Amino acid sequence: MTTRDLVLAALFAAIIVALGLLPPISLGIIPVPVTAQSLGVMLAGVVLGARRGAVAVLIVVLLVAIGLPVLSGGRGGLAVFVGPTAGFFIGWIFAAYTTGYLSERLVDSRQSGLVQTVGFFLASLIGGIVVLYAFGITYLALAGGTGFSTAFLGSLAFVPGDVIKAVVAALAGRAVMVGYPLLPART
Repeated sequence: MTTRDLVLAALFAAIIVALGLLPPISLGIIPVPVTAQSLGVMLAGVVLGARRGAVAVLIVVLLVAIGLPVLSGGRGGLAVFVGPTAGFFIGWIFAAYTTGYLSERLVDSRQSGLVQTVGFFLASLIGGIVVLYAFGITYLALAGGTGFSTAFLGSLAFVPGDVIKAVVAALAGRAVMVGYPLLPART
């Protein structure tokens, strides 16, 4: 990894942390609020690609592990790794990697803007929702003892918000590709 790669990863780690400062939105029907940090995970994958996006999320994971309160609601420390949402938190790494991997394969600078945006959206949808939820629901069902059906049904309330985040990530990915084409330079 080059110095440029590390700087970009650190920048996106800072973006993910900054998105945690936005106030969480409570759904009222379940105690877990909607946060904006998963948008940062999608953005890291879309803009930086698989490797650098995953490194950006790893930086955030390390910050949490050493106890810094960088997650939404000022959470941090090792307790995050054993809480009911730990699967979603650890899933961020794989979500960013998958989103980046798919972005690298689905989006090309020679494509039209619409095709690029759709490619980024599909990458964000698969990586930032499907992969993330696979980790989160599995951990919640096994460690929380809720069972898969209960964990799955409880997580459905978050899907509409995450689809909106995927749209935002796709539009941002397209804007970055036009204004500062990082994607073709990815290795």
